[in-house]
Amino acid sequence: MNNKFTAWLILIVLSLVWGSSFILMKQGLRSFTSDEVAGLRITIASAFMLPFLFKYYRIDLKKNLKGLLLMGVFGNLIPAFLFTKAETQISSSLTGMLNALTPLFTIIMGYVMYNSKIHKNQIVGVAIGFLGAIALVYFGNDNGEQTKNAMYSLLVAAATLCYAISVNGIKAHLNDIDSFKATTWSFTLIGPMAAIYLFGFTDVIKHASEHPLGVSSLGYISILAIVGSALSVVVYNTLIKMSGTVFAASCTYLIPIVAIGWGILDGEVVNLIQFLAVLIIIAGIWLINMKPKTKEI
Repeated sequence: MNNKFTAWLILIVLSLVWGSSFILMKQGLRSFTSDEVAGLRITIASAFMLPFLFKYYRIDLKKNLKGLLLMGVFGNLIPAFLFTKAETQISSSLTGMLNALTPLFTIIMGYVMYNSKIHKNQIVGVAIGFLGAIALVYFGNDNGEQTKNAMYSLLVAAATLCYAISVNGIKAHLNDIDSFKATTWSFTLIGPMAAIYLFGFTDVIKHASEHPLGVSSLGYISILAIVGSALSVVVYNTLIKMSGTVFAASCTYLIPIVAIGWGILDGEVVNLIQFLAVLIIIAGIWLINMKPKTKEI
């Protein structure tokens, strides 16, 4: 019971952090290009984790390299660039809604990559939760943005597919490694890639020093990198090992709820349909984690 409570607590905290990440990305985009925001996010997160390498330097790279690369490249590096590029054209609310594709892709990729068993209630739960996420954003957004820039919406879908690959890779290849050690090494592997691109092929230094909002934007990106990437990945990996891939990926259903909270603080009105959508999302998560009574497929 204690582990179950802890798992739900972690799920809620991660949802709050990642639900706020879209706003932080937008703040970063005020001064930097999408590639620069993504590059800074990974580089700063890697620099933050680097000192821990002195403690966690002992690792069997030959055995764990595949899992670390899946975690680093597909769980952090590629999605960072895809999300920021998408947010140059679509709203953060739409991005949050599309992010709810992660549990669906997690189940599919688990079956495709590792022949994971799928229960019928998981399929139903994912479908219900996804419909709730769509309703939550669709009925709370009257500016029509949810129907345009389909190509940029596909970038978010691609990012969630990357997340699903990473989640299953962590469960399959890094289950016996401490979460902090795995996170430290994954960022150690991808950090140089991001830094070389950032300082070798972008104008990040110019934008940081010359743009009027450069310093403040850099501050928001630093929060995004340290809290939204480095520390959250450690906690997320712990959640995966504690409760499984599908439950961990379910936090993406709660991210649109965080967007509603930001809207209320900003003076927006939350309607009844949105509250009903929240209940639908919670029902979907409950179904995903309910002990199956049906045969596995």
